[in-house]
This record gives sequence, C-alpha cells and structure tokens, in this order.
Amino acid sequence: QVQLVESGGGLVQAGDSLRLSCAASGRTFRTYGMGGWFRRATGKEREFVAAISRSGAVTHYADSVKGRFTISRDNAKNSVYLQMNSLKPEDTAVYYCAAATYYRDYEDSTKYKYWGQGTQVTVSS
Repeated sequence: QVQLVESGGGLVQAGDSLRLSCAASGRTFRTYGMGGWFRRATGKEREFVAAISRSGAVTHYADSVKGRFTISRDNAKNSVYLQMNSLKPEDTAVYYCAAATYYRDYEDSTKYKYWGQGTQVTVSS
C-alpha cells in the first residue's frame, strides 16, 4: 500500500511564498517515473500544475505557474516538493501530489496511480 501525504499549505498574502512537501510511504518514491502536483479550486475542475521525472532532470509546468513555481524531488527522502513564489489569489486551491509509473501524458490525471489527500493553499489579496 502506498501513501502520499502533503504538507505545507496555509494562508498567505499575494506575493508571498510557500513550499509544499509530499512524503511517500510504503514504496520508495524513486520507483515512480513521474511525480506530479495538481490543484482544484472551489467550483473548478482539477488541473495540472507541475510534473517531474524520476531523476528530476525533466520537469513540466502549467503555463499559469511557469516562472513562479518549481517542482523538485529528493528520492533519498521519498519526497517531492513544490516551491511556490509570487503567489496570486488565483492560486488558491487544494493542492494534491500524485505518482505514476511512467513519465508520459503528465497533464492527464488518469495516468497517476497514487494520490495524496490534499493540502489547502489560500492566497489573500
């Protein structure tokens, strides 16, 4: 059984930064070819935020966060991170981390097998 647990969410002001963490248990994270972050704002569909390959050498971002967010991973710590800078009110959402076996179709949430429970990020204006 694999469990992903997010942490680091909170209430911040526009322009602030947050770092989300996702810790995996039950199976080493380095066995997953793809780690990803998604988010869901109230009343909206879940959307892709960022993805990272097993080695960390390949990353992809949604256009809305490119240049502001950075995804990284530490396989030794079984963790994936999302550094969020210059936060905007429209970044307010529940953020979920996810893991998939292969690095492909990174924007497609159905390709991810394991999901965390989510952490709330609220950005006030």
